[in-house]
Amino acid sequence: MLHYKTTMAIAIAALGTLSAQPALAGKTLESIKSKGHISCGVTNGVPGFSAPDSAGKWGGLDVDICRAVAAATLGDADKVKYVPLSSQARFTALQSGEIDILSRNTTVTLSRDASLGLTATAIVYYDGQGFLVSGTSKIKSAKQLKGQTVCVQSGTTNEKNLSDYSRANNLNTKPVVFEKFDAAVDAYFAGRCVAFSTDASGLASIRDKFAKNPADHQILPELISKEPLGPFVRRGDEDWAAIVKWTIYGLLEAEEYGITASNADKLKNESKDPTIGRILGSTEDTGKLLGLDKEWLYRAIKATGNYGEIFDHNVGPNSRLQLPRGLNKLWNQGGLHYAAPIR
Repeated sequence: MLHYKTTMAIAIAALGTLSAQPALAGKTLESIKSKGHISCGVTNGVPGFSAPDSAGKWGGLDVDICRAVAAATLGDADKVKYVPLSSQARFTALQSGEIDILSRNTTVTLSRDASLGLTATAIVYYDGQGFLVSGTSKIKSAKQLKGQTVCVQSGTTNEKNLSDYSRANNLNTKPVVFEKFDAAVDAYFAGRCVAFSTDASGLASIRDKFAKNPADHQILPELISKEPLGPFVRRGDEDWAAIVKWTIYGLLEAEEYGITASNADKLKNESKDPTIGRILGSTEDTGKLLGLDKEWLYRAIKATGNYGEIFDHNVGPNSRLQLPRGLNKLWNQGGLHYAAPIR
């Protein structure tokens, strides 16, 4: 019995020693440092999530995630190369190494996380699939789409969700499927379909960007699916996956503790809260666990703001989309975002 206890004590002590060891930089991070930028896969242009402005500068919630990771790893949020990708090409681009991170309003599903050689990191936006209709259609509910045409893009979860919803509710909807996103949008606004179906956040972007008068089009109240959106990385480099995941958790925890882009410096110098000290690197060095320096998360927050700031100016009340925070509130405010602690 004594021998067993002694053996267990040694094993536990060894584990404690191992857990305290600094992480080595993974091959993806080494490649990123060598080329001097992160290659970030984004959409071809979904306002609020990833789209270029008139000067060609990319912005959006998904873009800010890549900027935060660049600030954490390279010390500069602008060291990002944005690679626009279609729904069909996005996974191949990541698998082949063309991009380092896919931050492109992509739903995390079992098949994508388990069978494509990719790893889902953390959820950045909780969404659900809905329907956009013209006010002239007089349709007020998805249940009124019986026998109606619905424009949808192929290569997305939306196509299957539409089929499942139609079958479950005996609607016999008639999908009009397009390979390219723009073609599907153009077809809807040209009147080829009674409704357009995609994630509700995407519907708000489409209405804002393409409708001659956005008020003429309504998003129906029903959501027919769960669409948790988040970045993917290639499987096989756990170090890189951890960096992306913990950067997102850090942005969420920064909001929870009231750390913003504007007050980060003051809190870094004056706060006595141990959690704030860990987040900002003024006390403990959490960066060594990821192969980074102690100010990795401080730089990310300074570059993009916390998660709430990112949400507000890209898709929330300070944006054109005016999307409600809803499920994307923090856990202690009635939402689903619950970050694992930075410690």
